[in-house]
Amino acid sequence: MASSVQILLVGGTADGQTITVELDPNGRPPLTHHHLGTGGLADAHIYELENVQEDAQEWRYRWTGPAV
Repeated sequence: MASSVQILLVGGTADGQTITVELDPNGRPPLTHHHLGTGGLADAHIYELENVQEDAQEWRYRWTGPAV
């Protein structure tokens, strides 16, 4: 069974929401998250993974902009 973790979304339309993602075999979440808006893929926003603390496995996704 894969491990999962909740990660905070920072910035953009989903600011403050959390999502649950599965961790890879190395214990890391996906590098990006595509957050769908009300218009589906046409309204998606991209969030990139960043460490909250370098020495801890604590992450957040920071908004980088619209997908299109």
